Amino acid sequence: MYPAELVMPMKAELTDNGFQEMLSPDKVEDVLKQEGTTLVVINSVCGCSAGTARPGVLMAVAASEKKPDRLATSFAGFDKDAVQQIRTHLLPYPPSSPSIALFKDGQLVHFIERHMIEGRSAQMIATNLVAAFDEYC
Repeated sequence: MYPAELVMPMKAELTDNGFQEMLSPDKVEDVLKQEGTTLVVINSVCGCSAGTARPGVLMAVAASEKKPDRLATSFAGFDKDAVQQIRTHLLPYPPSSPSIALFKDGQLVHFIERHMIEGRSAQMIATNLVAAFDEYC
């Protein structure tokens, strides 16, 4: 578990921009079972999360004409039980943080794993997500 003093500012980067926290397995299930589209960010302390994942997600949400119905997040290494529950919905993909998932009517339709984030710019991630929003939202 990471210390709260380290994690809270990184959480706030998303929650201050409309992302609701999923802090328990029950909350994960409540959010993902809803009709429509849900963008889920498994947040992380790693450098690629700060450098490209969070900025890319925020760019995509701000720039896209079509947007997910819900924005949600949990923090790897901090919201342990919630992240574990999210990952049951991401199978067969292995655990990955940071990662970005788009669900439609509770089904995973688009997934960006850590290896697709590392070495990519925030703009590249935003472009990828805007295309997914256009297709599924």
